[in-house]
Amino acid sequence: MRYALMMLALSCTLFAQQNKPCCAPTATEEFAAFGKDMAFVALHDTPEPFHFDPAGGEMRTIKTSDGIDVNIYEVNAASKTNKYLFVFHEWWGLNDYIKKEVEQLQHDLGAVNVIALDLYDGKVAMSQDSARKYVGEVEETRARTIIRAAMDYAGKKASIATLGWCFGGGWSMQAALMLGKQAAGCVIYYGMPEKEIAKLKTLNCSVLGIFGTQDGFINPQVVAEFEKNMKEAGKTLTVKNYDAVHAFANPSNPKYDKEKSALANAEARMFLKTALK
Repeated sequence: MRYALMMLALSCTLFAQQNKPCCAPTATEEFAAFGKDMAFVALHDTPEPFHFDPAGGEMRTIKTSDGIDVNIYEVNAASKTNKYLFVFHEWWGLNDYIKKEVEQLQHDLGAVNVIALDLYDGKVAMSQDSARKYVGEVEETRARTIIRAAMDYAGKKASIATLGWCFGGGWSMQAALMLGKQAAGCVIYYGMPEKEIAKLKTLNCSVLGIFGTQDGFINPQVVAEFEKNMKEAGKTLTVKNYDAVHAFANPSNPKYDKEKSALANAEARMFLKTALK
């Protein structure tokens, strides 16, 4: 009887181990899963047609450790500087809207080099279907290789802040974590924040989070959890909530909220100027 009970207990333990849930998805995997949710896809109307003629920036390719060159859009400061801002595109890709934003950011920040990283490796989405396809195809290893290539390009003496929208908001957070002591500041526009407290404890900069209270995915519950986790990790987070929908600050979005976007952008620029002064 005793042996039978021991075997039953062992069987139950093995069953529990074999059937326990898989490890939780990473923040980037969790966001990528949104691409399969048609309600989330519906939030992203096809961008309005737009053509931008670069005024000071240019596309470049830089070397990566995996042997596949990566595209960047770079706007340099007038004078040599070791201050950089890495910009991460939203789920449409590194399109003309992003290039325009990069040039405007560099103009507003002054003595800072601004680089937009192409996490889609040359692909630019022109429809909801292509956007959800491309966001699902981003491999975390490749994305991190691209970020490390940009870090090498900026150099070990560089002080680097990050900024991104939507898909890129989450990668702004991940890049800040990767930057270690080179991280100067991180701006997240309605992107998926990092949830693991152990990872957040390694963060070496302050974070500004910009969110829309009408966002049904990066919703107020996600934001509240982020605030709680950052506090537990002992890190500085400033949250600015706006009565707006997801992607309200994306000029490519037909639902673009010009007034609230102006307020959010002013907050971001003030934060970055302080971080990179």
